[in-house]
Amino acid sequence: MANETEEKTVAQAPEAAPRSEEARPSRGQGRRERPRREEREEVQDEFEERVIVVNRSSKTVKGGRNFSFGALVVVGDKKGRVGMGFGKANEASDAIRKGGEQARRYVMNVPMFGSTVSHMVEARFCAARILIKPASSGTGVVAGGGMRAVLELAGIQDVLAKSLGSSNQVNVVKATFEALKKLRSKADVLTKRDIKALQ
Repeated sequence: MANETEEKTVAQAPEAAPRSEEARPSRGQGRRERPRREEREEVQDEFEERVIVVNRSSKTVKGGRNFSFGALVVVGDKKGRVGMGFGKANEASDAIRKGGEQARRYVMNVPMFGSTVSHMVEARFCAARILIKPASSGTGVVAGGGMRAVLELAGIQDVLAKSLGSSNQVNVVKATFEALKKLRSKADVLTKRDIKALQ
C-alpha cells in the first residue's frame, strides 16, 4: 500500500508544476522607482547651506558628561527660495547634517520686487523683533547676524533690516522667517482686492 501511495504522489507531482516565468510579474513591478544617488545630490546642490549657530549642551551622569549639539542651518538658492532647519545629535557634524536635511524639506518662496522686498514688514518671535524695509538699487544687504544670511540666501540684494529685540540668533532667524511669510506680491494684493485693471 505504501509503494502505491508513493507512486501516485510521484505521478501527481508534475501536474502541480509552478506557473511559467512569463505569467509571473517582474520583481518590483508597480513600485515607484527611487531617484539615483547622483540625481539626489544634484537636487541638493542647487541650495547653498550656511550654519548660523551651533549650541552645545551637557548632561552630567555617573560616568561623566554627555554632550549634545544643536545646529541651526539655513539653505537657499538665491532665487527666491529659502528654508530653515534645526538639527540635534550627539556630534556637531550630525547635527549640521540633520539641520540641512530639515531645511531642504521646509523651503518657502519669498516674493520680491526687483532686487528688494515688496514692502515694509515687521515681525516678532518670542522676544526677538525685527523690521525689514525695501531699499533702492545699490544699497546692498544692510543687516547683521543670522538675518543677513537668511536675506542673502533668499536672493534679496537691496534691503534695510534691523533687529529691535532679543539678540538670540535662533529667535532672530525665526522672526526673520515670520517676516518673510508676511510679504505679499503686487499680484497677490490685486487678486485679493479683486482688481483686474492694474494687473
